[in-house]
Amino acid sequence: MGLRGAVMELFTKLFGDLLVFVYHCFDRIVIHGYLSGLSRPEQVVYFFRQVLGVPVVSKEVLSQRTTDYQAWVEAFARNHDIPIEWAEKGVRKEDYVQPWLRKLVRRNAYGVYFIFKSMEQGPSFRITTPKFPTKDPNHRILARQKSRFTHNYFYIRDEVLGPMVMRVATFFPFQTTYYLNGHNFIEQELNRKKIAFRKNDNAFLAVDDVGGLQAAADKLSPAIIRERLDYWTLILGPKFSAKERKKINLSRFYSISQIEYCRNFIFKKNFPIHKLFERSCELGTRSPRSSGSDYTARSPASSPPSSSKSSTATMSIAPTSRTRS
Repeated sequence: MGLRGAVMELFTKLFGDLLVFVYHCFDRIVIHGYLSGLSRPEQVVYFFRQVLGVPVVSKEVLSQRTTDYQAWVEAFARNHDIPIEWAEKGVRKEDYVQPWLRKLVRRNAYGVYFIFKSMEQGPSFRITTPKFPTKDPNHRILARQKSRFTHNYFYIRDEVLGPMVMRVATFFPFQTTYYLNGHNFIEQELNRKKIAFRKNDNAFLAVDDVGGLQAAADKLSPAIIRERLDYWTLILGPKFSAKERKKINLSRFYSISQIEYCRNFIFKKNFPIHKLFERSCELGTRSPRSSGSDYTARSPASSPPSSSKSSTATMSIAPTSRTRS
């Protein structure tokens, strides 16, 4: 047990009489997905010239794949009666889509319930003609670049991971980003096990089986995540024919961009957490924050719990790890 773990154990021991229960789990997870066979310029050239037989890899050739994919997304939204809108500046996407998510929850249904389009920076390829003549008149120079173009945000209620978001870049190399939350996975697991609970925003405030809650949190694994990401990427990502998939590796490899693991302390009453938070703020202004960690405390608005207790409050201490993509 490291220093941080020892501190948490001491915290639990000191405030044990004020706590209902404690659990720890993954919280926010951000993952990037890359097409294995189309991430480098030479792979793109091989794909178009050798696999598809396109003699000149031009800007128009790449743009056609973008146009085809955007047309597919529009048709998918239309055929499944899914709202698709441009994201407005200053509007928090997660709050805006809540009414559509609640409709799915009431029907106990799963799938895509909203699509946002957004103009953002992303990786793409720049194509130029060689300055001097070459032996191959069809030779073009491809180079990676960052440019501004349309990204699609698919808001999904997954039967395993719960609510999640998948962002798809509409330009080659079609990079994807996935936004998950461990609390959503736990909620799905508890529902499957028929364990009653009360959840407020991003915290469990009451549960009939604390051991079952922790077991659900511990169940989340790379294999489970990958299986669901592969599924939604195949359904919603850019389309490739059977011939194209046979000739080139079009599977995704994944890279973690951000991951948070939190320890949640559920208090019987609100007042201790307010005092702890105030004291933490005082200490935080006196000492430098340790690099790579983000400690947060929150007290969601109390509502009548399922148990006989009048109110509960939660404190979440979450070290945040970020990696550069």
